[in-house]
Amino acid sequence: MFRNQYDTDVTTWSPAGRLFQVEYAMEAVKQGSAAIGLRSKTHVVLASVNKANSELSSHQKKIFKVDDHIGVAIAGLTADGRVLSRYMRSECINYSYSYESKLPVGRLVVQLADKAQVCTQRSWKRPYGVGLLVGGLDESGAHLYYNCPSGNYFEYQAFAMGSRSQAAKTYMERKFETFTESSRENLIKDALFALRETLQGEKLTSSICTVAVVGVDESFHILDKETVQALINEFEIAGEEAPANEAAPQDQGGDAQGGDAQAGAADQGPTDQGVAPMDI
Repeated sequence: MFRNQYDTDVTTWSPAGRLFQVEYAMEAVKQGSAAIGLRSKTHVVLASVNKANSELSSHQKKIFKVDDHIGVAIAGLTADGRVLSRYMRSECINYSYSYESKLPVGRLVVQLADKAQVCTQRSWKRPYGVGLLVGGLDESGAHLYYNCPSGNYFEYQAFAMGSRSQAAKTYMERKFETFTESSRENLIKDALFALRETLQGEKLTSSICTVAVVGVDESFHILDKETVQALINEFEIAGEEAPANEAAPQDQGGDAQGGDAQAGAADQGPTDQGVAPMDI
């Protein structure tokens, strides 16, 4: 993308019918740290990469608890994600106070999308430069939504966003049919395997990732580092080879990675040009 006469204002349309400022915000999501989400009938698992910018600093938090039944993972501008998660908490508290029941996940996602859409229609505002994976459980079951800076939202069985997310998507596309009936442990395992795909050969450890779970009779919570590391060791994710029952899908990785070279070009291109001077 290059600067042109149609990208100085978020409300200015280009002759091709595009809003460049909104597309730039979506590009910020692609440059952010990878975040993924998976859901079964009873559980939702969120996972993210949270590398520190320096060995002397701590990492930025990428997964936030919204309510006992809802959590969110972000990719993009961390400051925007923090503000939106606080807004979501406020909506949940107000709904609980007014109706003495938990806010349905779908309704919260629509309110969040409406808030993001307003920023695409006001010349004195800018779009939120963050994508959100909203996972939760309500009376209708487990849900996983992706909220885009454009104001669009989609419900998914599994989804990945952020830097090098195409590799994780390829992995999940091969296995998504089994997610619906997966147990809690298997869902976490698949989340960690998908997260490892975004690291491009780097060893996955609990110090560079965060995993959170919400499910039936289980409030949303972030797993501690010791638990995550134990799961990584148990599933042999830290090794070079996958477990025996994963050998067949991994053998197909050559074809999948070949497709990723084209499908992930847009995802990796902006990263090669250097990330934005904000913490994403």
